[in-house]
Amino acid sequence: MSIPGFDDWLATPQGQYVMAWEQARFDHVVADIFGFNAVQIGLPQCNFLRANRMPLRFTCDTTGGSPRGTTGGAGGAVAVGVRTDIHHLPFSGNSVDLIVLPHVLEFAETPHQVLREVERVLVPEGHVVIAGFNPLSLWGIKRWLAGPDAAYPWRGQYLGVRRLKDWLSLLGFETQTGCFGCYVPAVSQEKWLRRWHFMEPAGDRWWPIAGATYMLQGVKRQHGMRLLTPKWQDRKARAKALAPAIQRIGEQ
Repeated sequence: MSIPGFDDWLATPQGQYVMAWEQARFDHVVADIFGFNAVQIGLPQCNFLRANRMPLRFTCDTTGGSPRGTTGGAGGAVAVGVRTDIHHLPFSGNSVDLIVLPHVLEFAETPHQVLREVERVLVPEGHVVIAGFNPLSLWGIKRWLAGPDAAYPWRGQYLGVRRLKDWLSLLGFETQTGCFGCYVPAVSQEKWLRRWHFMEPAGDRWWPIAGATYMLQGVKRQHGMRLLTPKWQDRKARAKALAPAIQRIGEQ
């Protein structure tokens, strides 16, 4: 989902700081996810599927402009731009192996409906990788102080990791990889971002759940049917135990 105000923020030092961390994490996570079709929903100016090796990768956008993508890359795949409504994805059920959602849910009108669509189009054992802002962080505090009418990225609905896990569990997902990052306070100037950089290793060690952003990976589980077969051996044993004893004439 392309948002003009959010897109402008991405070009700032603060936005570049967040995108650099998330790009590295997406590259690490999606590199080992295999299949045929991968979809990135939102932020078409960033290629979060570049490290993936699936034959076909899509980038979905909601604006009138053409989403940007790259031709070639890992595995010779082609990135294709698709204009869509994120609440009603134009893909058939059980057709996509991987979906990445970078900062889509906190700015969607109905984030739970977006997740329902993700569950619908993913194949069994398909993966979804979500990136979002953490409300339980210094950035979450600034968003709370700024109010609902603040500029991006301080508006929107920041979803906590626990709440997101509950939603995924209700939809049949099993959460796997998860991590937090970007522990620097919500400063906007590049010089202050550099001065506070020492908090990155300190945050990973001392307060790992207080990072400004998080990434969470879920797998769509589908319980298979269990074939119940007759217990022939037990049935034969019970029949043998109940069989009458035949005595031969002359044995008494």
